[in-house]
Order: sequence, then C-alpha cells, then structure tokens
Amino acid sequence: MFNKNNQFKVFESKVWLSSPTMHGEELKYMTQAYETNWMSTVGENINQVETMTCEKIGCKYAVGLSCGTASLHLSMKLAGIEAYGMPKVGHGALEGKKVFCSDMTFDATVNPIVYEGGEPVFIETEAETWNMDAKALEKAFEIYPDVRVVVLAHLYGTPGKMDEIMEVIHKHNAILVEDAAESMGATYKGVETGTFGKYNTVSFNGNKIVTGSSGGCFLTNDLEAANKVRKWSTQSRENAAWYQHEELGYNYRMSNVVAGVVRGQLPYLDEHIQQKKAIYYRYKEGLKGLPVQMNPIPEDCEPNYWLSCLIIDEDAMTKQVRSEQDVLYTKEQGKTCPTEILEAIASINAEGRPIWKPMHMQPIYRLNPFINKDGINRAKTNAYIKGETQDIGMDIFNRGLCLPSDNKMTVEQQGRIIEVIKACFE
Repeated sequence: MFNKNNQFKVFESKVWLSSPTMHGEELKYMTQAYETNWMSTVGENINQVETMTCEKIGCKYAVGLSCGTASLHLSMKLAGIEAYGMPKVGHGALEGKKVFCSDMTFDATVNPIVYEGGEPVFIETEAETWNMDAKALEKAFEIYPDVRVVVLAHLYGTPGKMDEIMEVIHKHNAILVEDAAESMGATYKGVETGTFGKYNTVSFNGNKIVTGSSGGCFLTNDLEAANKVRKWSTQSRENAAWYQHEELGYNYRMSNVVAGVVRGQLPYLDEHIQQKKAIYYRYKEGLKGLPVQMNPIPEDCEPNYWLSCLIIDEDAMTKQVRSEQDVLYTKEQGKTCPTEILEAIASINAEGRPIWKPMHMQPIYRLNPFINKDGINRAKTNAYIKGETQDIGMDIFNRGLCLPSDNKMTVEQQGRIIEVIKACFE
C-alpha cells in the first residue's frame, strides 16, 4: 500500500477521472421536453442533436440512439449485410465470419461483433498512437483474406494512423466501422474522427467529453443506411396504420429528454477540448524529469485529450503481479508501478484508472486470434528457442494508467496529484 499519504491533504470533494460538466442550457432543453410533453423518442431535441452533430463532425446524416453501443451494433449489422447478405431471422449478419478489431479498447467496441454472430480477430497496437497497427492489419488480411469488415477505435481521444489504415482497408475492399466514442472532436490531418468509416459512432455516455448521461449517434454519408438505422432503432415498424414488422427491430432510439442534455452540451465541445488539452500539458510539464511518458500525441492529429495517461519507463517499474481481479506489487526505492500510483491518487480522494486491458487478454476472448505484424501472436513462446515475443498492448496495460482528467479540476488540485505521483518514486 502507498505509505506516504499522510503528507498530502485529502480533497474534500472527489476529483473524478472524467465527470459531466453542465452549463445550464441542458436543463432548459430538458424542461422544454417536459413542458411540451415530448418525453418519448421523438421531439425537437433529437432533431437538433442530429443536425448539430452533422454540422460539427462533417457527415451528412446522424441518427440519435440510446447509447454508442447501440450504434456500433447496428453498424455491425449494416456491414455484415453489405458484405455477406441478409441473414435469416434469428441469425446474425456476421454469423461464422471473422471481423478485424482494435485490441486496445473497451469491450463495447468488440461485443457488437458477437451480437451479430461474428468472431473478433484482434489486431495489435502500435506504440506511436496506442491504436491499431496498420502493419498488423495487413498481416491479418494475408492470413484471413476473406475478411470484409474492420472495426477501429481511437483510444482515449487520439486518432489512429488513418492514412496507413485506410490504405490497407481499401486495398482489401473492406468496410470500416469507426468507433469514435472516445474521440468526438478529434481530427486527423484536419479531418474529424467519425467520418473515416462507412458506418461510424460517437458516444454521449456520462464520462465522455460531451454527455447526455447516455446516448450516442450513428454517423454516415449513406442516406439508405441512416434510414435503415432509424427504422431498426424504432422496432422496425413499417409504414402502416397498424404495427407491421418485416424486419427484426430494436428499442434503440434516443430519448428526447436525454437529447435535451446533449443539445445543451454540444456548443461547449471545443471549450471542453481546450480544458482537457490544458490538463494534459500541465501533467506533461509537472511530471518532467520522472521516468514516465505521457500517452503519445502524433504531429499529424489533434486529439480531444479526453483522458491523460502515463506509462512508466521499464527500468523504473517495481515488480507488479496481476490476477484476474487482484494485484500485488513490491515497493522499491526510486521505482513504482501503476497500482501504487493509483492507490496514492485514491488516498487523496481522486480517481484514476488502469489502462484498458487489451481484448486478447480478456477471459471471454482468450481463444480468439490475435495478430501482430509478424503473424498470429499466440503460443509464441518456446522453451528451446531464445527470444521473446512482443505484445505492445499488454506492455502498455502493465506499465500505464489513466490520470484524473476532469475538466473541472483546478490547477491547485492537479498540482497536488502531480506531487503525489512524484512521491511514489521516492
């Protein structure tokens, strides 16, 4: 356990990892929904959210849904039907098909593949952005040339290397489903994330840079796809006076009340990004001189800086052992580990988190293929051959952590968090 907490004053109010930041307009639009009695999944707030999101992201069509995961699910269904045809009722559009997917991500990126009966194939992470490695993606197509769908997430608000990734996808005539849930407002070479794929998603979950407490948007330039998602998300009701259904439907539409929160939030997206950016660079400056690095920011992109993260240098890592639910570490002078830093942050009433545990390490997906630039990266160790296999995602998970990144955090509060981190290396 962290043993220097007595020298640091505890925050009276908790400093969160990333909590909602309200401005007042949200309540006005929620009240409008209440007073006009539009409390269902139709109303002016939803219409405005879809329009405002299109204007901000630069796509033609947006469909407001109950959450980002719902958008990803319907995106996977669209991609599966486009690639393989309409399945029979009761069967998924990806049944028996492999889908290439980001490995370093939250499982909401991956699970919709399985909802549609598909098999996720995890693509290794590259160190420069902590996102999908284009070289590993190319190798995956060499191994599984029949794959037609790729799902890409932008980790912690930093875009992947989209030129390289899109070159591979176009070369193999694949469909990109883009998960921009964490990266709304981020750009790659001036182009907004959420516009690179054919079917794309942003999230308004409670911890996101713009929130509705829940909710998300499906984004596309394909009118037919937008109309299909709008229909599917409202139980696939046909245009008849009675309730008629010719396709499987879902109760995925955004609430007009939730949309009121999002509508009030969207004008503040750029302000929130600037606040998050300032937090990132204060950490970068304050931790200078320690054996740590911040999550990388490539020159050709502008992240939304949703979460600030750090990774400890290998030679500054104390021994840390994690089981599926517990963790132990040994304290060494001048060294530390993510667990000790997280305990130290928690000791002053602030919230940090471990890095996303890579999907190929998750118990549910341990039998799924995992591909790096050299091929299938499982069962590579050999008792009779010297050398080690490289697993960049696992290494980032083992040495990295997410720092308190709430945009309401004061400079003084952040300074105290930085001092607590420094103490872990003493």
